[in-house]
Amino acid sequence: MYDTLIKGATLVDGLGGPAVTGDLAIAGGRIAAVGGRITGAARETLDAGGALATPAWVDIHTHYDGQVTWDGAMEPSASHGVGTVVMGNCGVGFAPVAPGDEVTLIELMEGVEDIPGTALHEGMPWGAWTSYPEYLDFLATREYALDVGSLMAHGPVRNHVMGERGRRNQAASADDLRAMAALVTEGVRAGALGFSTSRILGHRAVRGEPVPGTFAADDEVLALAGALKRAGRGVFQMIPSSTIGSAPQLGGERHSLLSEVELMARLSRESGRPLTFTLMQVDEWKDLWREVLERVAVLNRDGARLYPQVGVRPTAIVMSLDTYHSFMRRPSYLALRELPLARRLEQLRRPEVKAAILAESNVAHELPGKMENVVAFARANYPQTFALADIDDCEPLASRSFAALAAAAGQPEEAFLYDFLVGGEGRDFVVRFFTNYSEYNHDALHEMQMNDLTVSGLSDAGAHVSVIFDAVAPTFLLTHWVRDRQRGPRLPLERVVHRQTQRNAQLFGLHDRGSLEVGKRADVNVIDMARLSLGPLALHRDLPAGGARLLQPARGYVATYVNGVRTRHFDRDTGARPGRLVRSR
Repeated sequence: MYDTLIKGATLVDGLGGPAVTGDLAIAGGRIAAVGGRITGAARETLDAGGALATPAWVDIHTHYDGQVTWDGAMEPSASHGVGTVVMGNCGVGFAPVAPGDEVTLIELMEGVEDIPGTALHEGMPWGAWTSYPEYLDFLATREYALDVGSLMAHGPVRNHVMGERGRRNQAASADDLRAMAALVTEGVRAGALGFSTSRILGHRAVRGEPVPGTFAADDEVLALAGALKRAGRGVFQMIPSSTIGSAPQLGGERHSLLSEVELMARLSRESGRPLTFTLMQVDEWKDLWREVLERVAVLNRDGARLYPQVGVRPTAIVMSLDTYHSFMRRPSYLALRELPLARRLEQLRRPEVKAAILAESNVAHELPGKMENVVAFARANYPQTFALADIDDCEPLASRSFAALAAAAGQPEEAFLYDFLVGGEGRDFVVRFFTNYSEYNHDALHEMQMNDLTVSGLSDAGAHVSVIFDAVAPTFLLTHWVRDRQRGPRLPLERVVHRQTQRNAQLFGLHDRGSLEVGKRADVNVIDMARLSLGPLALHRDLPAGGARLLQPARGYVATYVNGVRTRHFDRDTGARPGRLVRSR
């Protein structure tokens, strides 16, 4: 007897072939039969009625490293059809950690990934692990709505071995290199899916220090790649220097992106391991990403295994009065910020208060790496700023930018933004794009997604909880790219499914999942494409210590099965927690 029989689905198997109509049977957590008309008894029968049946998504760029220690629901990913996440990206994580070093790692994660430090202090069971293998062993005792895999991160490793010298990004000695490499080999053999590092100046702890490893010399990153070689498995993940621009406001990046590509190729060749790295279009070098892909094609033919990791939509800072915004470090606003929203709005709408705030300069937070400073002091790019409601079609014209709207209204751009934020009930959102929208369309993204060198990722799920909401990426790929895009070519359904299932699973050595094949794990989505949509973006105060995060639900997931167990039932959490830690092997 089957556990579950899904009948009359449109099967998109994750292998890239054409969709077909048929049934799918699950037994013992595995796919027992697929295709055609399946007969036989089942404990549960789901009439799909032509809905899509796909493998559950494999999201390879997340930051749930803290959340997994207190939470099993795994939102926002679980509500968007994700069956497996890879966390520990960008060189930040929580192991190894010596007693007394917890605050260092919390401040690093809070600064880089905008996860409230108070939530990490209160929510995480500090003392339950010291080493990275112990961290994995702790996670192995927990149950989740999806499977969780982890990369070992450069920042904690460098901090653990080098202490203050590591945090100050001083050069590593030969003894340091041997000790760090030994920790990484040990971690990967214990089950880490690989190793991650960050080399961009914008990634900083809340006290302002760049992530440990940002300026690592070639011999250091080569030694760490060599640790993967000795372990015989694992992926090297990197966000290279100059990924999001030259960062002149921070003193300038140390390396060009193209020189970083050469280094990454060397790391991959010498370690024999795949390397995935962040690739985006930025206004400063709007065509550089094409040069990178051209060079990667040559290097891969010469023996490298580079996988540029690309996003599915422009990356945007989200602003509102309840989250971050351009005025939050103005003295007159700081005097009002603790008021309830309704009373704050009353004051902010007073002409004299508005005039004062617009006339003032920002006052820096005492912790320079706080996201408040990042948003308040960032270049006010009004040509790339839009009302969230105006990007419902996801690809807004330049004429809908705040620069254009302010000019049409005869207002200064800053005053226009202020009036928008204090309008309505004070809960309207503004988005300011900073990648992948240089030409006011998604053509660059389409080209990246159609390039066979790339992999789909960069959702950052679990991170940037009040400033970016790209965890919806798996659903957005279907709604926008497969079904709704109007201003350019769409993406083929089968390609989209393949790229966020089997392709990602294979890259990380997860060969037991990612496709609808007999014997594979029964991680399955059933999706009503006609109904599939993103719900309203809203702020929820549901993190430990009352921490806030932005969540945007999905509608249209008829069912999600993880390890053969139904975790979602018509967009609702069933409460089942069949997900576990997944280790490299």
